[in-house]
Amino acid sequence: METTKNIISLIGVLRLVKSINFALSLRKFLTFSFLGLVFCSATYVFSSSVTAFDTSAKQAILVDDETGTVLFAKNEELPMSPASMSKLMTLYVVFETIEQGKLSLDDKFLVSEKAWRMGGSRMFLEVGSRVLVSDLLSGIIIQSGNDACIVLAEGVAGSEEAFADIMNSKAKLIGLKSSHFVNSTGWPHDEHKTTARDLAILAHRVIHDFPQFYPKFSERGYKYNNINQLNRNPLLRAYPGADGLKTGYTEESGYGLTASAIRAERRLILVANGIKSSRIRAKETARLLDYGFSQFKNYKLFKAGEVVDKVDVWLGKKQAVSLVIESDLTLTLSRDARKGLKVVVSAPGPIPAPIQAGQIVAKLQVNIPGREVIEKPLVAGHEVDSLSGFGRIGKAFNQLLWGENR
Repeated sequence: METTKNIISLIGVLRLVKSINFALSLRKFLTFSFLGLVFCSATYVFSSSVTAFDTSAKQAILVDDETGTVLFAKNEELPMSPASMSKLMTLYVVFETIEQGKLSLDDKFLVSEKAWRMGGSRMFLEVGSRVLVSDLLSGIIIQSGNDACIVLAEGVAGSEEAFADIMNSKAKLIGLKSSHFVNSTGWPHDEHKTTARDLAILAHRVIHDFPQFYPKFSERGYKYNNINQLNRNPLLRAYPGADGLKTGYTEESGYGLTASAIRAERRLILVANGIKSSRIRAKETARLLDYGFSQFKNYKLFKAGEVVDKVDVWLGKKQAVSLVIESDLTLTLSRDARKGLKVVVSAPGPIPAPIQAGQIVAKLQVNIPGREVIEKPLVAGHEVDSLSGFGRIGKAFNQLLWGENR
């Protein structure tokens, strides 16, 4: 009888200890340092340890395409007249219309008198003629044809004004927060505005949303109506790896370029505007890209599905559960300063069973001096069932006697 009472008392004590330990464990964060992931650099984008850099462009932004890291920015949120760079929005709408099956490259549209009379850069379409959509797209991408823009706008939406409404609706959906389009060409208008940041987002979306059309941007020239015109993008002929996108010029805003270039499988997207001449534009945009490629590097910390670490399990049939990251984690860091980056795992452990595979159980934190902490969820790599009643008692007994999760 005395033995039975002692066992009951012990069970009561163990339950109390288990409750206290579990409550404490919820307030305790386990932190693990990864020695192999402490790089020599933690300085991010605008740190003073990065080589000082500036540009004569009035507005500019340089972005790593994979990580979205801004490597350089100057007046990137300042409203500006995008000129022909806004044709990227026109192209985005047409590309999507084709992808949706509402339009074919083999369709033909009528050249209206409005399109024929349009000034500025032209494809030299003949009024009253019917032109293939494929030719019109080449005329916009390579020749920057204002006439081609209007023909497509009228063919898709009935009028250029209606097409501009579609442009604005689509711009909001893809994250262009500071853009408003009045026409399909970029012809100067007080209300036709965007920002360098919005154009960088738009360029990224064109490249990745419509990869089947993007190679057209790197074509050096196009002949239509017996007139051969070169691509207006100066980097295609002068900068190795350049593969797009669109130039722009108005007297009000100066010379601009939304560009993309690849080096060692790494893509940078650049927007620069407000440059004094076409010669300086070619020089400055090349200099900006050189800066991005030479001063920054991408580091892949983890691949999707990789086990980052493990954490103890409380009252489970397995002693620990693996922690898995669900997506790639790549950082763009300065090459100049390589010290201070820390990666830690935080989890309220030990984690009580049962645990489902794929359940979020911890978080990965990347600490970079001068930057906000980057956090990624970590999920259980496998299922962990709860112990039976006697197994739970035994586990609690070990915790009481040894202070360990055995």
